[in-house]
Amino acid sequence: MNLIKDLPLSIQVSKKIEDDIIFGHFLPGTKLDEVELCERYGASRTPIREALKLLAAEGLVEIRPRRGAIVPEVNPMTLCEMFEVMAELEGMCGRLAARRIQDDEKTKLLSMHQRCAEYLESGDSENYYEMNRQFHFQIYLASHNSFLIEQAGSLHKRLHPYRRLQLRVSNRMSNSFAEHEGIVQAIIHGNEAEAERLLREHVVIQGQKFTDLIATISTYTKS
Repeated sequence: MNLIKDLPLSIQVSKKIEDDIIFGHFLPGTKLDEVELCERYGASRTPIREALKLLAAEGLVEIRPRRGAIVPEVNPMTLCEMFEVMAELEGMCGRLAARRIQDDEKTKLLSMHQRCAEYLESGDSENYYEMNRQFHFQIYLASHNSFLIEQAGSLHKRLHPYRRLQLRVSNRMSNSFAEHEGIVQAIIHGNEAEAERLLREHVVIQGQKFTDLIATISTYTKS
C-alpha cells in the first residue's frame, strides 16, 4: 500500500512544496505565486491554496494580507529549541502511554511498527515517514491526556518537514526503526520510565543530528 498516493492531493502537493523550500528552490523571501505553483505541480488552485494553508500551519510559509504566501527565514537555533521541547513532550506521552494504553491501542501500535518494517525493507523513506508519523500520534493518543495530545500534536506538525527530511540522512531510517522497537516494547510492557527515556532520546537524537540535516539540505541546494 502506497500511503503517499492515498493522501489527499493537497497534502501530496504540500510535501512537494515543502521539499522545494527546504532544498532551496524557493529561497527565504520568495513569493509563492499560485499560478506558477499550479504549473509546476500540475494541480488546480484549490489544492494549491489548501497546501499553502497546511504549510502556513507548520511555519514553512507565511500568508500575508495583500502579499500572498511568502517563504520566511528559518532560524536553526529556533528549530533546535523546538526539538528540545518536542523531546520532553514525547517522553511524557511515552510514560503515560505505558501506564494507560489499552489492548486495542497496543494492537494498532504493533501493526504500525510492522508497516514501518516493511517500508524500511523496501527503502521507501516517504511512506516510512508517513507511517512513522502515525506511529507517534498513536503514542500521543495512548497517553489519554487530551491537553498533552493537543500540544504534542501541534509541535509535531511544526517540526514534521524536518523530521521527514532527516530520514534521508545516511542510516537514519534504520536507526529510527531500531529505536522504535525499544519504545514499543517499553510501552506495551508498561515500563513507564523506560518508555519516557527512550522517546526523549529518540527525539533528542534528531536534534543532535541537526548538523547532518543542514549538510543534507546544503548538498541538495548545490546539486
